[in-house]
Amino acid sequence: MEGFLISKTVFSSCELGVFDVLLASERPLSAEEISQAIGASLDGTQRLLSACTGLQLLNTHQDKGRVFYSNTEQASVYLTRSSPVSLYQSIQYSSRTIYLCWHYLTDAVREGRNQYEKAFGVTSNDLFQALYRSDEEMLKFMQLMNSIWNICGKDVVTAFDLSPFKIICDLGGCSGALAKQCTSAYPECRVTIFDLPKVVHTSREHFVTEADQRISFHEGDFFKDPLPKADLYILARILHDWTDERCIELLSRVYKACKPGGAVFLVEALLHEDGSGPVTVQLYSLNMLVQTEGKERTAAQYAALLAAVGFTDIQHRLTGKIYDAVLGHKET
Repeated sequence: MEGFLISKTVFSSCELGVFDVLLASERPLSAEEISQAIGASLDGTQRLLSACTGLQLLNTHQDKGRVFYSNTEQASVYLTRSSPVSLYQSIQYSSRTIYLCWHYLTDAVREGRNQYEKAFGVTSNDLFQALYRSDEEMLKFMQLMNSIWNICGKDVVTAFDLSPFKIICDLGGCSGALAKQCTSAYPECRVTIFDLPKVVHTSREHFVTEADQRISFHEGDFFKDPLPKADLYILARILHDWTDERCIELLSRVYKACKPGGAVFLVEALLHEDGSGPVTVQLYSLNMLVQTEGKERTAAQYAALLAAVGFTDIQHRLTGKIYDAVLGHKET
């Protein structure tokens, strides 16, 4: 129960803008000042600030018998909207979308399928039609992925030396945040983001600018449309959305399009080989149940999928962070 209460406290504090107000003030504020700034009751604000202090998200300062509040460093870095590595959008997506799906976790376990229809009244026959059920929801999802790769992207793209691969295709590249990490880490590479037309349009409008000269776009459905030729195909948090059968279908298309001597690079949260953890990945796998058709897998399970379509010399690297890397090669 405590975990639920903690997460909802953080969700509400972000949504109300508590951390943003304190960052902008450049000085500690009283509960009265904060309640006025966020448009909330004084009593509710005081209780919320007290909980955030207990969670070590806020500092307190005493002055003439009055209490004033300021952000901790962690709150300023990760919980304010303006921070370059902000988790604000990720938190909002968790609060407004993932939590609604998790309300039906019991049904998901019983039925063995995602719960979009119960949570949002939309069919999930087409997974991404459900995920992107409105322009607003699609933008929220893209902002979520953007925040993830802004924080974790460098670790995964440098887990292996990808410098030999000059032409890269990022399948389902979404906001382009991981593509930017690639072009930053490997100055000689060029990256094509392959994604659905409406995702490409939104990425161009909100995320990828003309300054990102080594990043281009290709519109399409990676299950149906021809894939651009490339030396390396990145599938970051793609395969975990799908059943083994659908993964093999997609990887077969990647193998055929991949240049001889090229490779496929998977970015996923890897389970221990005996399935005993990490607990974060076990929970992610439950999230895949309530939200998608897929699941989290072990390195050996991903290797088996890659080998089934012809990739060889398959290796994996643990980053020590949430996401890990798997690399498979196509023989020359």
